[in-house]
Amino acid sequence: MLVVNRFQVTDVEVFRADARAALKALSARPGFVAGHCGGSVDEEETWVLVTRWDSVGSYRRALSAYDVKMYATPLLARALPEASAFEVNLEAGPDGDVVEHDSDRSAQPWRGSTDDGAARR
Repeated sequence: MLVVNRFQVTDVEVFRADARAALKALSARPGFVAGHCGGSVDEEETWVLVTRWDSVGSYRRALSAYDVKMYATPLLARALPEASAFEVNLEAGPDGDVVEHDSDRSAQPWRGSTDDGAARR
């Protein structure tokens, strides 16, 4: 699972310190896989925090941890109001092989669906 939060940042030093604290708190939680934070090369004020999780459940459980509430939630509350949690359906490594993952959702909408909601194979 990927969590992508975008931010409009006016004070980069404050944001970087807050993002560092948030990543430290999030990375201590079970199910955390990786985290990245960086600024846009095209829009100086646009930043992103991306984390990867084993499952949506591990991410949601992490949000209830005390350290996450103290250090990550205040930062996440400043994210732009848009969808942020995504399941990984296709994944590629440096070797170029693409791995397809089944959706956790029954209709698997990313593959396309029929009128009755059944997934196409």
